[in-house]
Amino acid sequence: MNSLIDKYNIPGPRYTSYPTVPYWDESSFSPELWKQSVIRTFNESNAEEGISIYIHLPFCEALCTFCACHKRITKQHSVEIPYLESVLKEWQLYLNLFNEKPKLKELHLGGGTPTFFSPQNLKTLLQGIFETVEIAEDQEFSFEGHPNNTTREHLQTLYDLGFRRASFGVQDYDLKVQKAINRIQPFENVKKVTEWAREIGYTGISHDLVFGLPHQTWEAMEYTIRKTMELKPDRLAFYSYAHVPWVKGVGQRGFDENDLPSGEEKRRLYEDGKRLLQDLGYIEVGMDHFSLEHDDLYQSLIQKKLHRNFMGYTSSKTQLMVGLGMSAISDSWYAFAQNVKTVEEYQKIVEEGEIPVVKGHILNEEDLMVRRHILNLMCQLETNFDANNSFPELENAFEMLQEMEKDELVEINSHHIQITEKGRAFTRNVAMVFDLRMMRNKPETRIFSMTI
Repeated sequence: MNSLIDKYNIPGPRYTSYPTVPYWDESSFSPELWKQSVIRTFNESNAEEGISIYIHLPFCEALCTFCACHKRITKQHSVEIPYLESVLKEWQLYLNLFNEKPKLKELHLGGGTPTFFSPQNLKTLLQGIFETVEIAEDQEFSFEGHPNNTTREHLQTLYDLGFRRASFGVQDYDLKVQKAINRIQPFENVKKVTEWAREIGYTGISHDLVFGLPHQTWEAMEYTIRKTMELKPDRLAFYSYAHVPWVKGVGQRGFDENDLPSGEEKRRLYEDGKRLLQDLGYIEVGMDHFSLEHDDLYQSLIQKKLHRNFMGYTSSKTQLMVGLGMSAISDSWYAFAQNVKTVEEYQKIVEEGEIPVVKGHILNEEDLMVRRHILNLMCQLETNFDANNSFPELENAFEMLQEMEKDELVEINSHHIQITEKGRAFTRNVAMVFDLRMMRNKPETRIFSMTI
């Protein structure tokens, strides 16, 4: 395994989209084309499958130095109401494009720290959206909560509004690691919010664990996993820490690179962590995710309905995902668009009556075909692929797949490619074989985190 790590531990995307953001063709994108794409997709899919909404709530009271998200650090809660008013105005700009009431299938509050906002302000925001939509019977509403500031009132308010999923960021319980990433978070706080959520009636509770953090050892990781098992969340995200300090604004400066585990040590954290999670009854779903058998993430895997988008893995798919808020990314299947990345600019553009997109990408026919293959690999660990007929340009890629087959990472049978159990850890590498845009324009500087 160590020789495979040396061979395949290279920078690579996580493939929450294809093309990945650094390879978007902004020259062929415009806000007007984006609107046309949204209208097309809405008309094609709203009646049958509905839409998804992602709301980016960027404020945090303190900077976690492992975080690569777009956020704004402040302790001034006077920012809440003006920001939420802008989100509702942006949503109205999308409503103006639709010829019928949207059917809301999926809603996720991400950040930042959604629980930075008061329960009452979150209620005002959500009621403002709900009064404009038809809520699907099989809706799935979820939010990310910080265990240190999520109150029982937060949980009850969101539950009363239809939320049944809550995700709590744990990362690691080792105090040395917590100090390095500026995230001091006692187990007691996580235990309290998890038990509150269960008492209130939440049916899907997730904990996020991160491996590869500074000063992290297997002993610390094992301790974190065993403490997590005392609370038995329905699902777990077991993420590889993405070290991208060169990206502006991420704040990954609280430690030295020498404090990070080596590629070999990091892979051990993953392999031993995965083995322990499976011993404790968790099933690996997709990449970096584990769930208990009753959870709908696992059920969607079995039914081949698992989907992946900018919100991560989801148990249902909608073609249209509208991202609201500063830096939020939207997906119409035929196009991507990202909002401006500062709160002030976001609010100014929305106030002027414009959808605040700053960049995007219109997918061509080739993009759509590659996207399906990468989604199949990321969600089902398999795809059907004919290099000669579908992708003449991918003959070199087929040679790479054959090399991976020799390393027992994939099995190739006629035109079918299956990622093996051994190859699961290298799913991103297999997907990269299909990434024509990166293949044609290999980055000269590092833009992605390491795959391992």
